[in-house]
Amino acid sequence: MKKIFAIFSVLALLAFAGCKKDFLETSPTDRVAGPTIFSDSENAMTAVNGLFRLLYCGNWGSSWQAENGGLPAYILVQDLKGEDHVMDGSGSGWFFYDYAFDTFGDWTSNAGHQYQMWNFFYTLISNANYILANPEMEGDENYTNYVMGQAYAVRSFCYMWLIQTYQQNGALYGTSLPGVPLYTEPTVAGSEGKGRGTVADVYKQANEDIDAAIACLSKTNLPQQHKSHISLAVAYGLKARHALVQHDYATALSAAETAMQGQKIGSWDDIKVVNDVAKQNVLWGLAIQTDQAIGNWDIYNHMDADCKSTYAKARHLIANWLYDEIPDTDVRKAWWTAPLPESEWGVPGTGNGSYRSWCQKKLVYIDPTASTGDHILMRTEELYLMAAEAACENGDYAKARQYLSAVGSKRDSDYATRLAKMEDDKTLNPNTTSTISTLMDEIFFQRRVELWSECPRLFDLQRRGLAYNRAWAGSNHTRPCTDYTSKPGSANFILWIPQSEFDGNENMDVSKDQNPTQGKGL
Repeated sequence: MKKIFAIFSVLALLAFAGCKKDFLETSPTDRVAGPTIFSDSENAMTAVNGLFRLLYCGNWGSSWQAENGGLPAYILVQDLKGEDHVMDGSGSGWFFYDYAFDTFGDWTSNAGHQYQMWNFFYTLISNANYILANPEMEGDENYTNYVMGQAYAVRSFCYMWLIQTYQQNGALYGTSLPGVPLYTEPTVAGSEGKGRGTVADVYKQANEDIDAAIACLSKTNLPQQHKSHISLAVAYGLKARHALVQHDYATALSAAETAMQGQKIGSWDDIKVVNDVAKQNVLWGLAIQTDQAIGNWDIYNHMDADCKSTYAKARHLIANWLYDEIPDTDVRKAWWTAPLPESEWGVPGTGNGSYRSWCQKKLVYIDPTASTGDHILMRTEELYLMAAEAACENGDYAKARQYLSAVGSKRDSDYATRLAKMEDDKTLNPNTTSTISTLMDEIFFQRRVELWSECPRLFDLQRRGLAYNRAWAGSNHTRPCTDYTSKPGSANFILWIPQSEFDGNENMDVSKDQNPTQGKGL
């Protein structure tokens, strides 16, 4: 039996085309054997660096490279499938088909996001497994624990992404639903493929892995070696994310509060644009240096309307309902352009592309000329909002208000007045474009604004069992897609498993193991 993706060994990882950069030293392993890499714990850092460099490499599919840029691209995909992120046209086509729920047939090819995401996350898992298979390294135990902590955390992160992408939420629809194949040992071409198992199996593995990561990182005295690496605080942040998905709110609160210790909420200067890992509120991110511009597959090449890229001609906007809900006293409203007469809109790609209504200016290049900008994966503000949500679910409304106010008051000069109007209630309005009246409504409103296009909106909708409607009165959405999104737990909210997996894995049968039919009304 073969695992169709012939999941890369760490040797392939380190030799990955175009991925050798100074800041993450990754020796080319066509000249360095695996045993040499793991001969001591400090050498093993080479493998860790290569692992994190893969997060923003491309080439995860056979073509369509412009929408094939690793984790930042896949976060964008899962955000576009919600109701808060708008594309104002098809442009060159990249990402627009995800936004328009028009990718159903892509699972049969090796180009679309169904294949790309499966390949990406399982490649990372295989490389993490290769590291974890070598725990007996010589050298400083601090390095060994640091290396192992990174690998466990990455594997946990990947399995939680996969289960949210290819299956419905287990806490809502049952953990006996089919999961995704689990691999905890290195795999190569010819390795026996695994069956889907259950959602419960995946949650269990992800939970055990993040706990193992925390245990390892608690034993090392090494600080976070690079902002792309996972610190102990980031590991606790991931544990909180995982717990929210599983509706384990006690664990989510404890983990988020632990991660928050010593962290600073960013000022407006820190978040005026969210593209710099050096800011005090950034816990985890992908630093892109001047000599590391990643070209067409960089999401800023698509999202930065002023970067003069032909791909930016389909501009990325905030939904006008959400924009209108942001008080004028809230500095974050400046992340998006104010409404303008359509006759005054600029032409994208000509230097005034963002000069149009509701255009985003939050996630853009640091230097448009050099095409560089960092990708932020976790900020302090998310930790506070996760803690607020978990506290609210636990009925501790005073604590929820405290954490919510810590973020809101940094953004809105009149936030105390706004927050005082919210009723102490953990009910979340199932109409996502309706009145914000409860404390939980307000927590999610703050998530939607603060973490717009950073934490995928679709994942929040899925874990809360929400559907949505883009066709409100005066909506600026160019593709309402109402038939695809109006039912909680819609089959359209999860991807089909790629055909290649069934072709190469004898323990997967497309007639039995494929996800339910997608399409209108589902």
